Parts: sequence; structure tokens; C-alpha cells
Amino acid sequence: MADKLPDYLVRGEVARLFPVLATTSKEGRTTSIVLSCICLIHEFGRELLESIGKRVGTRATIQTFTEISFKGAIDGEQLRPDGLITLKVGSKSWSALVETKVGNNTLEANQLTNYRDLAKKHNIDAVITISNQFTSSPKNHPIQLSGSNRSKVDMFHWSWMHIRTTVELLLANNDVHDSDQLLLLEELKRFLTHESAGVKGFDQMPPQWAEIAAEISTGSVISPRSPKAMTVIDAWQQETRDLSLILSRQTEVSVSEKISRSHLNDPKLRIKDQIDTLCNQQLMTASIEIPDAASPVEIIADIRGRTITASMKLRAPEDRKSTTARLNWLLRQVKSATMNDIHIRLHWPGKNKPTMHSIEKLRVDSSVASAEMEHLQVHSFDILVCKRTGRRFSGARTFIADLEEIIPEFYKEVGQTLSAWKAKAPAIKSTPDHDEQKLPELNRP
Repeated sequence: MADKLPDYLVRGEVARLFPVLATTSKEGRTTSIVLSCICLIHEFGRELLESIGKRVGTRATIQTFTEISFKGAIDGEQLRPDGLITLKVGSKSWSALVETKVGNNTLEANQLTNYRDLAKKHNIDAVITISNQFTSSPKNHPIQLSGSNRSKVDMFHWSWMHIRTTVELLLANNDVHDSDQLLLLEELKRFLTHESAGVKGFDQMPPQWAEIAAEISTGSVISPRSPKAMTVIDAWQQETRDLSLILSRQTEVSVSEKISRSHLNDPKLRIKDQIDTLCNQQLMTASIEIPDAASPVEIIADIRGRTITASMKLRAPEDRKSTTARLNWLLRQVKSATMNDIHIRLHWPGKNKPTMHSIEKLRVDSSVASAEMEHLQVHSFDILVCKRTGRRFSGARTFIADLEEIIPEFYKEVGQTLSAWKAKAPAIKSTPDHDEQKLPELNRP
């Protein structure tokens, strides 16, 4: 039986797996195929909707529509979002308008404000946007709408790469159990990875990136109120999100950015703090969390030094007394690493400054690390690689290309081989007195 249209629609098509559209309608074709797969592949629809907080159990029913039009108009304009998703569980229902952009097309604030008003008018719960723009979480939106719009309609965002990564993780982990649905998911992956779908990663910084890099290299001070700084940080956040998705596909686990709770709850505060770091320290930073890795991968782009640094921090093993023994514990874990420019930074107790040595030097003689700190024990290590990229650093595309090469290579060569030290469980100690001690005899006459 055909899906019944919601009462507020005057027109709408069930999202088709094989849409009959003009060859120029790349956006419409991609939207229809993905929305249809949300209905047809249970695990795929579940993963996407659960990413925005909607639980999809076995009793849930998902419907998706395209080419929709509504009764009435907003400000005299007949608005036509790209799609609609409805979720029904028993007598409860939830729905969301869908607006998509493919290729280099970007979302517009005015259009989204109108769609949110449209949703509010028809008691639709949310607006979901899909584009090649990136955000730290589907619950955070890349477009900041006017504060005067106090609509209670939720705003969510999926990047196309987020959708593609969801597909690839489901396939890699064998999470789809129905053979027909598995075949559909494999075909969806094939479609999304073809250039005709209009799906792309973040591949270049904005023009303002080269300007900021040039100004900092000449000693200029960047104002925190600079629109250029805001644009560059927005691009940096998109790139670090894309980088986490790249690592997700490479490791076949869900990799995410490590973001403080205050920044998750307030994306504007996160932008402000990162702008302050850019302007005051000439740095851009990120932290990538990989499940079961020894620690997060810390990333620093040093604009003044034109370097990209990747590092991981490990606590030194406390069951080894000397610094040399503690350091050898770490060196054994990375004995196969061949990446150039690997260094180890040692952190000492008190106010003593950290010291750093190349891994090549330490492999020859690890005792050099404690030569100046013989009376101290190292308490933690940073193992890192720092790459100076020169002119490529300020290039819109080359900066991204280098970052997306250095970070995965560091994790492959170093990060995935590391294990965090863990104290052994305490043992019951045996003593001569304890062994000879006898339990008292009970009830002895």
C-alpha cells in the first residue's frame, strides 16, 4: 500500500530508489536515493536518526517523501523543501523537513529561517539539512540563524560525508543482517563514492587563509573581531570534522573530535575560544578521539612556524623505577615506526621544564634522556611528529592535503601501536607469620 501523505501536504512523492528526474537534477536524484534507503535499510535509518536523538526500535515506521508542497504559504511564497521524513512509533509521531545541497552549493540562513517557520506552522518537529558543509555534531548546525527567531523547531545537520561514513561503518562491521538490505547498502556506498552524486570532503581552506598566514608570518596582530579569523576558524572546524570521518573510514570504527562539554553545549563559545587561540598564540588546535587508542591524537597547526604537529600523551609506567627503564617501555612499543621526525617529550616532576629528543637518538642510547635529570623520574611522555611544510602551509588546498596525510600516517606508524600503562591488580602478600597462623578452633570443649 502506498504511503499516505500527511494532511498538511497537497503534493508529495514517496522517495524513490530509482528516481525519474532530469539528468541535470543531481541534487534531487541524490536526495531521493538516500531518503529511500533510510526507509528500506533498517540499520541505516536507525543510525542516522539516532544521531539526532530519535530512537528507532523494531516497532518504528519510517516514511520519506520528495517533491513536496504544502497547503498555504509563508509570506506569500510557496516554499518547497527537498524532502520530508516521518517517524511513527505506536500513536506517537515525529517529522522533519529535509533541505539538501550538493557539490559546492551551500545552505542559506534566510531559506532555513523560512523552513523553520513553515515547520512550526504545520507542527513539524525539526528541519534537517544535508550538504557538504561539516559540523562537530549533527545536533550542531553550521548556519547560525538569527537570535530573534525563537522557533521551537529543532535544527539538525548531516554532512554527506557523515552519511557516507555511516554507510561504510555499517558495512565494515557487518551490522546489516538482511541480505537484500545489505545489497542495497553496498550499492548506496558505490553511488555516494561516485563524483556524480555531488558528495565531497572538505578539500580547501577559504581565500582568507592565505591572508591570515601571510599577516602572521610578518608579525601582524590579528584582531579577535576580524571577519577573516571567523572564516578561517569555521573552515578549520569543518576540516577537523572531515578528518575524523576520514579516520573513521580508515579504522572502521567511529572516530570523533574530543570537545569539552561547554563547547558542545555552546558552539559560539567554541568558535570564540578558537579565535582567541588563533589571534593570541597563532595556533589552531584539535583533539581526535579514536576508540581504544592509548590517548587522543592532539593536532596543532602552528601558523607562525608553518608546522603541523600530531602527538599522543602517555603516563609513564610507575612499576619501573628509573627514567631509562620507563623510556625503554615506550620505545619498545614504537620499534617498527619509520616515519621521519618522530620525537619524544619527557615531562618531569615539579617546575622542571620538559625535555625532548629525537627517537633516532634515543634508540641509540636511551640513557641520554636522564643525563640532566638523574635525580628525577619522568612521569609522562608525549610522542609526536612535527612537520614543517613551508610554502605549502599557506596554500588553500596543500594545507588540507598535508594535514590529511600527516595525521593518518602518524596514527598508523605510532598511535595504533601504543598501549597505555595500567597498574597491576594488587596481590595478597604471604608472610611466614601469616603462613604459620592457624585458625582458632571453634566449639572446643
